[in-house]
Amino acid sequence: MSLLQALTKAGALRTLDHALAQSLRRLAPDTPDAVLAAAALASLAVAAGHAGFDPGEPQRLVEAPVDWPTPEAWRQALASSRWVARPQAGDAESAADAPLVFEHGLVYLRRYREYERRLAEGLRRIGSAEPHPREETEGDHAQVPTHLADLFARLFPEAATGEDKQSGAAAAALHHSLLLVTGGPGTGKTTTITRMLVLLAAQALESGTAPPRIALAAPTGRAAERMAESVRNAVQALTALGIDPALCAHLPTAGTTLHRLLGTIPDSPGFRHHADNPLPLDVVVVDEASMIDLPLMAKLVEAVPDGARLVLLGDPDQLPSVEAGDVLSGILEATPPVGAAHGRETHTPTDAHTPAPAGDPDHAQTGTKLTPFPARHIHLTRGWRQSAELDLAPLAAAVREGDSGTALSLLRSGELSGVHFHEGNADPLQTHREHLLDHWTSLAEASDPAQALANAARLRILTAVREGPQGARGLNARIEEMLAGTRRGAGPASTAGRYFHGRLLLITENSYRHRLFNGDIGICLRDAAGALAAWFPGDDPASPRPFHPAALPAHESAFAMTVHKAQGSEFDEVWLVLPARFNRVLSRELVYTGLTRARHALHLAGSAEVIAEALARHAGRWSGLGWRLTV
Repeated sequence: MSLLQALTKAGALRTLDHALAQSLRRLAPDTPDAVLAAAALASLAVAAGHAGFDPGEPQRLVEAPVDWPTPEAWRQALASSRWVARPQAGDAESAADAPLVFEHGLVYLRRYREYERRLAEGLRRIGSAEPHPREETEGDHAQVPTHLADLFARLFPEAATGEDKQSGAAAAALHHSLLLVTGGPGTGKTTTITRMLVLLAAQALESGTAPPRIALAAPTGRAAERMAESVRNAVQALTALGIDPALCAHLPTAGTTLHRLLGTIPDSPGFRHHADNPLPLDVVVVDEASMIDLPLMAKLVEAVPDGARLVLLGDPDQLPSVEAGDVLSGILEATPPVGAAHGRETHTPTDAHTPAPAGDPDHAQTGTKLTPFPARHIHLTRGWRQSAELDLAPLAAAVREGDSGTALSLLRSGELSGVHFHEGNADPLQTHREHLLDHWTSLAEASDPAQALANAARLRILTAVREGPQGARGLNARIEEMLAGTRRGAGPASTAGRYFHGRLLLITENSYRHRLFNGDIGICLRDAAGALAAWFPGDDPASPRPFHPAALPAHESAFAMTVHKAQGSEFDEVWLVLPARFNRVLSRELVYTGLTRARHALHLAGSAEVIAEALARHAGRWSGLGWRLTV
């Protein structure tokens, strides 16, 4: 039995993956089976979130009992195939015709290799620009120009101690066009960026130029609004500290999704802003960078004009994007935090995202000396947001490190305020039915759609999987059954059909025509006349947009949602429900992302065994981005 047949028989491939291999076979019947299988697996890898497929570790992608070729045998078959390009590093033309590319140990679909190459090229272009000459001094703090020193001291009173990384990030932004600010929840990323923007505005005004044109963006609408709200709050705090309100007035007060920023085109994957029509901006600040997939990040970077700054904020311990690529990790791999030595090995964990070259002697780039990537990376570790209601920091640290013993001890101790461990509880809908129902029924009683959407963020059930008893789909179906007959004055008929008053909706595909995107959350509400509409947030949080439910793009209920879909959002109370048995989607990144969505209360329902297995596993992905940025 051929490898392709074995993969098909094992049910490892999707129809699309198999069709790609079959199309190559029809065009060239003598194509080796190893090449056909590699094409199918490269397609499958993209669906699994990887940029490409590593023939040296096929078991990471497919767990079926298959007799795999050796990496050397696979390399030889790929090297001699007409369907596989083998370009030199950064070479675009030599990969222009072949559907597959074998480079640095990864088999790519050509389009995704191009996204990765273009992204690396664009990041180098942005990072290489030096907006203001840098003084020859020791450390970033001393690089603050004399005319900004007083303002800098007021913005960062703790900078004098030499231990304030927030001030280091802001100072670095004065002299670097590509800045990465990372850290967990509550470490002050948005506060840092707000003060940095004030410095940039002051720098421009002092030099006699126009204040910078700034955009705040994020992958989802909710994340963009959270960022803008944080900036508004930070600005209020600055004016209270005596910072000139006129200076703060140059900062943006609203956020936008990346899709809206780039300008969606109906029925097209392209955007209005691109390399030939760049964004009319001087500073682009992007939050939740870990959520951004490879194609979208490549398009964003190409739309950033020459000489503009790009600032990426994110938490590297969160889950990578739902779609292909682990962009933030790839960039950080090439950009160690300030104070760390340059090199690929300083940031990436031992189950590295970048593959080994799989016995590829023709690729001399493997031993190429790494070159500095022109970006600045500040990693914030100090916890600024300490809530008396919720003490997540010790648990988050244990989960992040994969220390299941400490994590379980903390969960069982009951000593963490706001953290509740429901050990072995596989069905919170039964054990905590009334508490959960009270929240969901109250959504329909809000005074207006904006208030209903705000109330919806008070509680959310998060799951690791879509299917099964603890999956989002099954839980949503049960919740809708529970809600039947609970609507006051409406009776059981209020939940008849697909839509009902108070139903939460989650968009599951991008619709550029509607300006609704994967992950957007809305709510169905009836007006006084009985007409039902689905309301979704707009550019102004106080003015949500109504849609006829039948006109919506693909969507599902959102009373329960997967942790992946919840990225970029926060909820007052989170119920993180883990599956009864281990599932390969579980990882320490998933658990960390789920529990850090909570603002005031976390309920974790699951078994100790599943938690321990999840924390033992990394959600690493195959990517060549870190390598491309350092050669």
